[in-house]
Amino acid sequence: MLGELIAGRFELEQIVGSGGMATVYRAHDRLLERTVAIKILHEQFARDEDAVARFRREARAVAQLTHPSIVTVIDRGEEDGRPYIVFEYVEGETLKQLLLREGALPVERALETALEIARALEAAHRRGLLHRDVKPQNVLLAEDGRAKVTDFGIARARGADGLTITGTVLGTSDYIPPEQARGEPTGAPADVYSLGAVLYELLTGEVPYEGDNPVTVAMRHVRDPVPSVRNHRRDVPERVDGLVRRALAKDPADRFASMSEVIAELEACLAGRAVADSEATMVLPPGAPVARARRGRRVARRLAVSLVSLALVAAAAVGAYVLVRGVESAADDRNGRQAGQAVGLTAVASYDPEGGDGEHGERVADATDGNASTYWPTEQYFSGLNKDGVGLVLDAGRQSAVTHVTLTTDTPGFRAEIHAGASAAGPFEPVSDNRAVERSTSFRLREGPERYYVVWITDLGGGQVAHVNEVRARSA
Repeated sequence: MLGELIAGRFELEQIVGSGGMATVYRAHDRLLERTVAIKILHEQFARDEDAVARFRREARAVAQLTHPSIVTVIDRGEEDGRPYIVFEYVEGETLKQLLLREGALPVERALETALEIARALEAAHRRGLLHRDVKPQNVLLAEDGRAKVTDFGIARARGADGLTITGTVLGTSDYIPPEQARGEPTGAPADVYSLGAVLYELLTGEVPYEGDNPVTVAMRHVRDPVPSVRNHRRDVPERVDGLVRRALAKDPADRFASMSEVIAELEACLAGRAVADSEATMVLPPGAPVARARRGRRVARRLAVSLVSLALVAAAAVGAYVLVRGVESAADDRNGRQAGQAVGLTAVASYDPEGGDGEHGERVADATDGNASTYWPTEQYFSGLNKDGVGLVLDAGRQSAVTHVTLTTDTPGFRAEIHAGASAAGPFEPVSDNRAVERSTSFRLREGPERYYVVWITDLGGGQVAHVNEVRARSA
């Protein structure tokens, strides 16, 4: 489709992102001589009434919003029966790309970024619009560093009937609120929860819960105790940890009641108020016993160990904050940055044992260059892979007991597994389960140490090409 002219005016120049339902292109607006982004529904969904309805609703909803931290809608329409939305083009990267490159952010920067996102969501909530898919992938960072929220693709007006895919829970499992995972009605506290999960990742470099598949992760959001940021970073103030934990409370009634409350607490944390000199109960959920909170403050004034006492008081008041399990759930993360040691991988060759056009051996280095915007691509297949698989060979430098391999891609939807062997030429044996690859997917390996590992792609998932943008590994 590159080079195609949409609506007689928008010339498609480059794919800048692709999701399960739509592809986003950078395009040139010939009428106004400017660069724009255009989101086009995948052809297979153009005949799906629910998908088209969600897509149109996104355009209508976001067109109502005017805020410096929300990507602006410029136009919408249909081309050859495929709906499209035209947005302002934000030159920069996603917040997820920044996290993959830099890991955990400095505390102040994390709070400032969360504050910009919260203000955008508050503006949407004031117009009666819930986002319902808040995640770093849906936050664009402009060249000046400003965060801009995008992709209200499953947004819904409060009180409106939600459109869903039969048997599917809408939302991204790494950041999904428990009530949304259970398929229950959602309100503003759902976006509060997802923002809490994003802030947790900004501060730790990890998502709150890890699992072998999206359903497992979603169920951990429902059942597992709330993790503590301070189990990862002791430099994070107690008040900031309390903010995150309250936002991630399992019961919506125990979270901040509105995005305005989140903003107020973020601003207070940025102002650097000491816990002992502030209303520490601001991070407690509504309904927490006042006498217990006051008793905690009296202890804070008397004892140097007051922070521990306050933490215990908060845990007793909330009833859902079990700190011991926080250590366990913090051990791993969905992006593969576990508590163990990083293992350096170098992409050394493409692997196509059944023969073909070579699978772009000249571009293998792009998969381990530390730049998420570059990638190794498979060859283009117009009618499916038509073979058992193709792969990318990675060298650990020496025999290494790799336990997790994390793959990032800008073409999610294909299926892959990890193989391992003693030689770069093979043979290789499977050492992980076969999984559908999301934008960031961690594979847990089950065999002993090897030197060479292969990202083995078995299905293109309806696409014509698969990209491997970055591969990282760790040992337990």
